[in-house]
Parts: sequence; C-alpha cells; structure tokens
Amino acid sequence: MSRIQTCLTALAAKNKKGLIPFITAGDPDPELTLPLMHALVEGGADIIELGVPFSDPMADGPVIQRASERALLKGVGLRDVLAIVKQFRETNQVTPVVLMGYANPIERMGQEQFIQVAADVGVDGVLVVDYPPEECEYFAENMHKNGMDTIFLLAPTSTDERIAQVGKIATGYVYYVSLKGVTGSGALDLDAVAAMIPRIKKHVNVPVGVGFGIRDGVTAKAISSVSDAVVIGSRIIQELENTPREQAVSAVRQFMSEIRQALDD
Repeated sequence: MSRIQTCLTALAAKNKKGLIPFITAGDPDPELTLPLMHALVEGGADIIELGVPFSDPMADGPVIQRASERALLKGVGLRDVLAIVKQFRETNQVTPVVLMGYANPIERMGQEQFIQVAADVGVDGVLVVDYPPEECEYFAENMHKNGMDTIFLLAPTSTDERIAQVGKIATGYVYYVSLKGVTGSGALDLDAVAAMIPRIKKHVNVPVGVGFGIRDGVTAKAISSVSDAVVIGSRIIQELENTPREQAVSAVRQFMSEIRQALDD
C-alpha cells in the first residue's frame, strides 16, 4: 500500500477528511519551499501537492500562474523540485507528496528517468494535467511498479465513459475539479458537487478529493461533507503574496490550522 493510500485509509477509519494543500515549488523563494512544506504539515495537512513550475499552464488561473512565473524567474525546474522532496524526506517520512504539473518537463527529462528519480527521492504520486488516461497507461504502470500513484483530474463535464477510463488506472485518489474554468475562479455549487461524487464513485475505487474554489474553513467544511478530501491551492498562494517574506511560514501554518480545525469540528 502506498503512502497516499495508507494516509487516506487511516483518515477514513477515524471518520476524518483529508486536507491537501498546494504550493508551487520555488515560490515565493526556493529557500522557503522546504520550510513551507513543514509548516503545512504542522498546520494539519495530510498530503502535500507540490507544483512543478511551468511556463504554459492550461488549468491554472492567474494566481498560480504568477507563482509559476516567480519560481521560473528564480530558475526552479523539475530537478530542483525533486531535490526539495529529497530534503523534505530527510526529516519527514510520513506525509505523502504529490507532484502536480504538466507533461513537458517530464518528457524532457524522460519518463523512465523521472520515475526512477522520483521514487528514489520519496515522491508518492504525480498528477500530470495533460496526461489523459488513455495515453499514459504505460506511464501509470511504471509508476505503480515503483510504488507511486497516478492521480487524475475529473471535471463537471466529465462523461461516465471518461470517469470509467480514469477509474481503470487511477490510484491514490482522484481530484475532482468542482468548477468549470481554471483554479481560483468562480463560486462553489455544493449541490452540483454532491450530485457528481456518487457518479464518480460508481466507476472509481479510490478516494475523491475536491478542489478549485475552496477558500476558507466554511467552504472546506461544506465540501468535506460530500468528499473524502479537500484541496486548497490558490488561496494559499494569495496568502503568500499578501504576507511579508519573514512572516510567510507562520502565516501558512496558521491558515492550515484554521482549515484543519474547520474540517475536524
């Protein structure tokens, strides 16, 4: 059983919901990424999604685009992200880390080399936005052979056929995008999310995390009532944008604590 599966199974046994924050590696500064990851865990994160900076994202809204741009200006690439995970594992062997990004950096490195290095440094899963399930069965198989999970996005527009395709190869969890659009946009429609989750679970045998549009304890708590986990990204990046550098780590830890408290109440 992977670290992600172990984590989510343990949470379900306690009737608790997973908290999955997202930050972009290298933003606002490469030296802050490792302390921020530890702060997320201290604040109550169960799994960390670590964004791999990319210049041409298709699913990320303006907030996360800015985070990628700042990281790229600092020279942060895929190999740097993998090095950060290796550092994180020196003191944390428990919290799962999922790399979230796009195919180009992986293809440039080479799938097999990427999988080997990712496994060696302690990555637990990968969510590649532009790897559709029907085109990455070989990648997913190699990931699984090396003890890592492949996580896929589903959306309000996903057909039952697409959900079933994802269900065949997804492991760890699936990430349901609660809104039509990009990260950080729109307002949550809880009824629509609640209607979609049973459709997903007909075809998918792993937990369902819901993201896009979760901004505070109230929205996190509402989404957790119909999902297995909540994913928060843009709101954390905004916290970093609006906080002086020297206060960034404590601000993120406090924000996570508030979300964790809301989920657990």
